[in-house]
Amino acid sequence: MKPIHTIQRRKSRQIFVGDVAIGGDAPISVQSMTNTETTNVKATVAQIQAIQNAGADLVRVSVPTMDAAEAFKAIKKQVNIPLITDIHFDYKIALKVAEYGADCLRINPGNIGREDRIREVVASAIDHNIPIRIGVNAGSLEKDLQKKYTESTPEAMVESAFRHIDILDKLNFDNFKISLKASEIFMTVFAYQQLASQIDNPLHLGITEAGSLRSGTVKSSIGLGLLLSEGIGDTIRVSLASDPVDEVRVGFDILKSLNLRQKGVNLIACPSCSRQKFDVIKVVNELESRLEDITEPIDVAVIGCVVNGPGEAKAVSVGLTGGEPNLLYLDGKTHSKITNENLVDELEAQVRNQLKNKTQIA
Repeated sequence: MKPIHTIQRRKSRQIFVGDVAIGGDAPISVQSMTNTETTNVKATVAQIQAIQNAGADLVRVSVPTMDAAEAFKAIKKQVNIPLITDIHFDYKIALKVAEYGADCLRINPGNIGREDRIREVVASAIDHNIPIRIGVNAGSLEKDLQKKYTESTPEAMVESAFRHIDILDKLNFDNFKISLKASEIFMTVFAYQQLASQIDNPLHLGITEAGSLRSGTVKSSIGLGLLLSEGIGDTIRVSLASDPVDEVRVGFDILKSLNLRQKGVNLIACPSCSRQKFDVIKVVNELESRLEDITEPIDVAVIGCVVNGPGEAKAVSVGLTGGEPNLLYLDGKTHSKITNENLVDELEAQVRNQLKNKTQIA
């Protein structure tokens, strides 16, 4: 299905996190964060691999202690996706994980401490050719900014960001990206809009502490959707109180909905009503679960009746229209009649066959 609108992305400089390009003309990357104890190497590696298998481009790992830094060394050797290390306060941890192969340091220069410590971290980032992410969060603004603005505001977040930016600028370090996160949608959106117009560094988007799988998905979709539709954003994380794999799936669904990334199955389905000729909800849920491993882009439509079914089915690679009989469409053309008994099996087989044929042609 061809999009009728193309989003013009904000022009930003490009940096690299491992081999993943961020900014410039690179695709908007999707990342998640582990929630295992980092010192539990086996569990953390398993979760990183699950996040990667879900399609993530990057994974962030919290490193709160030196023991966690030592565990990170072992973790890094067992995975092949770029890892961002999340560090606060202790500059020695940043130095250690840089030595151990971190692909990006997520820090706030201002909370690392004295200028000499900041210089050491930046020098290490330069030596190891790794970027820094400045992460501003509405819930942890500097005390003087809290006093100045009396509460968290977009302006306070932007001022905090520029404090950190100024530190890096004085050290002639421009290999960084920035995030400005709040749990309130419009505070986040307004902060990013203000900063995006003043700098050209890549921006990492997120609505922090968005909530549960359902409510967090809604908040993130609205907030990130507003920014992405304006062309703002180079990498995203959907922050959910849920399995990190869910964050990746929701992130890609947001990007696919805006035609900013084409990865995996784009499933079009009707909400179902009494006109349906098969159990649409059951078929869609089972089909979606079966096709989670697919990373190649493909459009699939599952429509329960003939009101909108033929029109939707003709616009996708694989389409199903409920009727008497149900009709299967391939590449916009009627292919065959299909019974209710084997709907999911037949649809899955046709999707995989279409992808196989496209690969052979390519």
